[in-house]
Amino acid sequence: MGLVGVPDSTHRMSLGRAVAGGALAVAALVMAGCGSNVSGHAVSAEPTAVTRQVTDRLAALLPGAEEFPDRYPAVVLPPEAAGQAAGDLDGVGTGASVQPAECAPPETRPGPDRLAVAVGTDDAARATLTVELTRTDQPLVRLRNQVQQCERIRVSRSGAASTVTTELEQAPQVDADDALALRRTVDPDVGGAGLTQSMSTLIAQVGDVRIAVTYMSFSDAQPDTQALEQLFRTTVDRVAGS
Repeated sequence: MGLVGVPDSTHRMSLGRAVAGGALAVAALVMAGCGSNVSGHAVSAEPTAVTRQVTDRLAALLPGAEEFPDRYPAVVLPPEAAGQAAGDLDGVGTGASVQPAECAPPETRPGPDRLAVAVGTDDAARATLTVELTRTDQPLVRLRNQVQQCERIRVSRSGAASTVTTELEQAPQVDADDALALRRTVDPDVGGAGLTQSMSTLIAQVGDVRIAVTYMSFSDAQPDTQALEQLFRTTVDRVAGS
């Protein structure tokens, strides 16, 4: 019995499909090869969780009075005063109401070794340099995102109201997991000379320790950025080296 032949048209269609399939496979390989050679700079993903625990006590990580810049004699605040100072530095304060509500700063969790604060004061300039160390389980990116969405908020406390405006600025390069810089003003509704609070804050995070160094004044003078950055770098290096 002779072999049954395959029509030429069927053969051509099968061959066409095979060629097309091969072309698609080659195209996929070429595209994959191109993808592996795309030029540009790799960008590290922002942290979504805190994974490192700094074991040193916060009080031990505060810079000593001798490490504060000249003109800023410093003291370490007791726990109750430290909590009050932390509230003043975020422009909100303990017990205040905030609008929009989602813009309220996160509260420091209670317990020992959760907060440590040292303050240096320049009486002549009516200005302070404050170092605030806090324990946190939140990465710094969450604060950055909140600030971007809450540039202008209303704060009410004990019958007084104010407007708090916060802007992100360029943070200096330091040895930390993340860093940011803020410029903040607190304008009370009942104003007057010397009542507007101005703050420049540099913030960094090393593991579960958040470092905030703030220059605060009640004048229109430019902040002492040299002293601020010097103290910030000193504090970050102490925490990073722990």
